[in-house]
Amino acid sequence: MFIAVPDPTPALLARAVGLRRQALELAQCSDDQRRQALLAMAAALDEQRSEILAANQADMEAAATEALAPALVARLKLNDHKLTGAIEGVRQVAALADPLGLRQLHRALDDGLVLERITVPLGVLGVIFEARPDALIQIAALAVRSGNGAILKGGREANRSCTAILQALQTGLARSAVHPEVLALLTSREESLALLKLDGLVDLIIPRGSNALVQFIQDNTRIPVLGHADGICHAYVDRAVDGEQALAIVLDSKIQYPAACNAIETLLVHREAAPSFLPAAIAALEAAGVELRGDGEARSYGIRGEATDEDWATEYLDLILAVRVVEDLEAAMAHIRCYGSRHTELICTSDAATAETFLARVDSAGVYHNCSTRFADGFRYGFGAEVGISTQTLPPRGPVGLEGLVTYRYRLRGAGHVVAPYAAGSLSFQHRDLPL
Repeated sequence: MFIAVPDPTPALLARAVGLRRQALELAQCSDDQRRQALLAMAAALDEQRSEILAANQADMEAAATEALAPALVARLKLNDHKLTGAIEGVRQVAALADPLGLRQLHRALDDGLVLERITVPLGVLGVIFEARPDALIQIAALAVRSGNGAILKGGREANRSCTAILQALQTGLARSAVHPEVLALLTSREESLALLKLDGLVDLIIPRGSNALVQFIQDNTRIPVLGHADGICHAYVDRAVDGEQALAIVLDSKIQYPAACNAIETLLVHREAAPSFLPAAIAALEAAGVELRGDGEARSYGIRGEATDEDWATEYLDLILAVRVVEDLEAAMAHIRCYGSRHTELICTSDAATAETFLARVDSAGVYHNCSTRFADGFRYGFGAEVGISTQTLPPRGPVGLEGLVTYRYRLRGAGHVVAPYAAGSLSFQHRDLPL
């Protein structure tokens, strides 16, 4: 369906210009100033906990009257435990090493002509996400810590939650050296569409949501886009495998939080492992409430649902799992190449050589051996939080934390140097590396 992208209103343009101005000021703040700003944000979130949870409860009650997908409802819910984890995540981001001002290159081109490459903020992030009000907390913390402003747009279903959270975050920033207007929240569909036309004011768009959302954004903006469309993750159970260990990993990868993009959607089983592995796996998965859909051979082991080609290409985000019996490792990798989304793939095997082949040849952002795909997460990687997961080949790739929100600038200092004598050959470059 065609959707016209409106031009930004004068009011939105004014907000974006003001935010960009404050982002430039934020980029000049010291490491300690940005660190203290995050601690103040965390404290304000804690102080306004009851207001945030009440707003989320109102969103949940409104969602109950609408036909929202179960995965969306699961992401929308923000209970006390989840909020506590999000607040702790802000403090963890504050404790991370400063990503700014790092000298990546230090080289004397010639005497008195010295080149440096220094990490700097991207500028202003535009982040569009569906439900997940806790994502706003993560993104805001990473943005401020990395010296970036952020224009945030949550899903319509999370408007009350996001408004309450932003109010707390800005209350915290007001107690710090960072201006509260480095963060802005859009609440209408028209504003979120117009955000796509703020090239020159917004430096990077990060969508977190459905395939349709990501593809729409990619097709309707000239601003660079970072993200992933699908999370079609696979678990492959090899013939040489500890069946009990593999079953525990598969269960965790599917049922621990099925609405997450790093939950598996397809289980591939080596033909020689199927007789011993599949009966126990079917019983355990069905006991956990998982609906199974199998190919012909998988169904011979007791799977009632039939998998179609559409199932192999579907991100369920629910307690549904497609199961296929494959001839060998090559067939498993061929299936992943055909249907995978380059998010996270898993092999369960006790054969080290087979594992290394899988790790080396499967081209996804995350490739795992004998551990749950649910570890594909910025918090679990030690990034403190993540702004999203990128499945593109160019960096940043995988969970994107602070390092994915900085770029670099070349600084060259001379003493009256000009190019002409080097071009004529009367002077030569030294290209001598200096200590970082």
